[in-house]
Amino acid sequence: MPEYDFKISKEEVLRYLGVKGRIEENINNLIDETIEEIKKIIRFNFTYRIFKIRVKKNKVALENCELDFHGNSINHHLRYSDKCALFAATLGSEVDRKINYYEKLDMTKALIFDACATAAIEEGCDFVEEEIRKIALKEDREITFRFSPGYGDLSLDIQSEFLQLLDGYKNLGLTVSSHSILIPRKSVTAIIGFIPKDKKTGKKSCINCNKYNSCGFRKIGGICEY
Repeated sequence: MPEYDFKISKEEVLRYLGVKGRIEENINNLIDETIEEIKKIIRFNFTYRIFKIRVKKNKVALENCELDFHGNSINHHLRYSDKCALFAATLGSEVDRKINYYEKLDMTKALIFDACATAAIEEGCDFVEEEIRKIALKEDREITFRFSPGYGDLSLDIQSEFLQLLDGYKNLGLTVSSHSILIPRKSVTAIIGFIPKDKKTGKKSCINCNKYNSCGFRKIGGICEY
């Protein structure tokens, strides 16, 4: 499995913190220090599988397994696809432990650490997405953007079955809470469709997200990337 050297964009960290404009020097330095600190403890890992699919009127069925995706948004997302990749990625449990540690010691540091971790897992997912794109290109295809459980009207409740298909615990140490939250928290599961090169699926639309009305990123003019 290819390794990835994290860069972690300060601009992305500031966006997740909801900060615009000039920042105080001490905060700027703390962000720089935190970026370097988190790079040392990230244990990035990922896994994926590619499935043939059948897109029906009310669901997307994965061939040779019992997991189906239900919802108008995922049907629309995969409307040009006859196969898709399911992937999971994580920064590892040490990142969660550090966030919990700083929450008890210094909330400012904890918030910055959390934002750095969020920027890092998104960067890692971009890397996985490009690995999947390489496979699609060999078949003379392109890919959709990644689509995670909980986005649009695709239920979070599929997380457990999703991880079982990827053998998430064995491969990554990933588990799911009773509320379908991934553990470690700085982890992502997502679906990417394979599409003909002449088809376009557009960009992710906030208006279709089930967190549209409460999203903090949208209020400051950003998007969450989920």
